[in-house]
Amino acid sequence: MIKRLETVFRPDSRYRAFFLSIITFGLAYGLYKGVIDNYLAEVVGMSGFDKGVSEFFRELPGLLLVFILAALYTWSAERIFKLGALFMLAGMAAQSVVPASRVMVILCIFVFSLGEHLQLGMRNTLSLQYARAGKGGEALGHQNAAQQIGTLAGYLVIIGVFFLVKASPELYRAVFAASAAIIGLGFLASLRITGDSAQDAHKRRFYFRRKFTKYYMLEVFYGARKQVFFTFGPYVLVLFYGADAMTISALFAVSSVCGFLLSPLVGKIIDRIGYKTVMVADTLILVIVCFFYGFAHHIFPMHIAFLVCCVNYILDSIISLASMASNVYVQDISDSADEVRATISTGVSVNHLITIFIALFGGWIWKALGIETLFVLSAVLGLCNSAYAATIKTGPKH
Repeated sequence: MIKRLETVFRPDSRYRAFFLSIITFGLAYGLYKGVIDNYLAEVVGMSGFDKGVSEFFRELPGLLLVFILAALYTWSAERIFKLGALFMLAGMAAQSVVPASRVMVILCIFVFSLGEHLQLGMRNTLSLQYARAGKGGEALGHQNAAQQIGTLAGYLVIIGVFFLVKASPELYRAVFAASAAIIGLGFLASLRITGDSAQDAHKRRFYFRRKFTKYYMLEVFYGARKQVFFTFGPYVLVLFYGADAMTISALFAVSSVCGFLLSPLVGKIIDRIGYKTVMVADTLILVIVCFFYGFAHHIFPMHIAFLVCCVNYILDSIISLASMASNVYVQDISDSADEVRATISTGVSVNHLITIFIALFGGWIWKALGIETLFVLSAVLGLCNSAYAATIKTGPKH
């Protein structure tokens, strides 16, 4: 894999230190993600509606990101990436010690998510910035694969721990503490990213350009459809089908293996056949995935329906890799690396403008209308995403 990375990234960049930190943060996230849904359901006692409320606050930093980055507009992508690690560390460390009350737990989720969202746009920005010419999609694919390696390791640890030890509040707290310690190691690794991405002293605090209008709209559609699965996909398995932490972590582990194996391939496909084709095509699978996730229990016995939903969750994680295409689209129509960074960061906030409302009202839809309506909504939003992507005009870079 190292040899392959050398053909994708510029030798004068700090991609090795960057990838080391990505893998470390992925490991910490795997530990956290592997238990958080069960922790909220079993220890904190959150219902499906409560989960939607918690996701509102988890996604709120994404909406606020454009204003936070406006305050940090003179900072480089590398410095913001490191700042994100500090917020992640603070949120995770607090999660390991605060009482299991809704307010305190949601506050910790908010702080951790703030750091996570600060890093989100910077990861893509640095990957594109460190990539060789014409290798943007493949660079994003390898970055995603590195994240999946670390995350997979975290899920496997959770599977082993919960196989040997019975779930308890103390065990969940120990997992959060271990995750915090690993984030601390990831921050130390990120300090080796000594580069300082070029900054334009005359750039604006808020960056919106008319030529990126289609990108902003694609982020709205994608953010809405993604949020349904990210928030309620695992929670349906926990509350509706009774899945335990070991089962959920095993499902996440399989998804990570698929992401690791397929991310570079998807990135290469984006480079070869074009981002527009990829953005349009992924919805065909999404409609099938949403149908079975929402209606499997009407078609099959419950134990079979559970397996069907697990398979479809994995399929959704695979087709979500196509979201890299929109970042390559931004790179294609941008005039500079700094414009790529500013636009992707703005896109994250635009994405979350709709995401936070989907998280909040998704819980209400589940409670009032059932999970069937929730996943039909996801399918419709996916179709809107593809229909809008079909209007993109492709051609030579400016």
